[in-house]
Amino acid sequence: MRWLVTGLRGTLAPVLARRAQVLGHEVLGWRRDEVAPDDAAAGDAWLRRVRPDAIAHLGMGSEDWAARLAAHAARRGIPFLFTSTAMVFHHQPDGPHGVADERNAQDPYGQYKRACEDAVRAACPAACIARLGWQIDPRQPGNNMLMALDQWQASGGEVRASRSWRPACSFMEDTAAALADLLLRPMAGVIHIDSNADEGHDFLRIVLALKQAFGREGWRVTATDEYVHDQRLAGGAQRVPALSARLAMLRQSPGGAA
Repeated sequence: MRWLVTGLRGTLAPVLARRAQVLGHEVLGWRRDEVAPDDAAAGDAWLRRVRPDAIAHLGMGSEDWAARLAAHAARRGIPFLFTSTAMVFHHQPDGPHGVADERNAQDPYGQYKRACEDAVRAACPAACIARLGWQIDPRQPGNNMLMALDQWQASGGEVRASRSWRPACSFMEDTAAALADLLLRPMAGVIHIDSNADEGHDFLRIVLALKQAFGREGWRVTATDEYVHDQRLAGGAQRVPALSARLAMLRQSPGGAA
């Protein structure tokens, strides 16, 4: 199969592309320098020429672009996957958030993703919308929890971690595997992908477990209660391994991780 994966210069899309190639699929990227995402005529012509067998839309761009990609998939009857975010939910009311809960985002990014979800659904009722939490990877640059914690330590001299936040999060390789499976075995509707959904570890425990697992002895971790939110993405089959499968410290009791 030939998969179109947008966002290959981003964080998660390259990992999905590598997963697709391991599975034996050809991966196409959207070259913005050749075809502008908002040039509808040129984009439609390019899609007709390359004829992807599936589309995974991970790239940033307008909801119109998302809708046109979804509409192309609908016309050709091919799988379409759009990645959204836990940020479509505000921290009040608190989570865990189900797939049918009101999307009441207050920040611009969450509102943007909500608009894209609506555009995709209108253009392609068979589309899969996968909501994700914060991604974790020891190598991949970009919006990556481990790299962000390194930056917090470097810039502020400490890593401040709230005990009152239960984040939605997963390891990037696990998320990529789940997304690839959704392209191979498409499911219409909203899917939540969250390795913390069932276990519900707080951010402080996760930070301490990452510190141990990845040898970040230089992190000075400060426990806080500055952010209060159960952000977990609930309401569906567990499509990724639990965090404790990746982080040994999380297999201990909370007292053992302190």
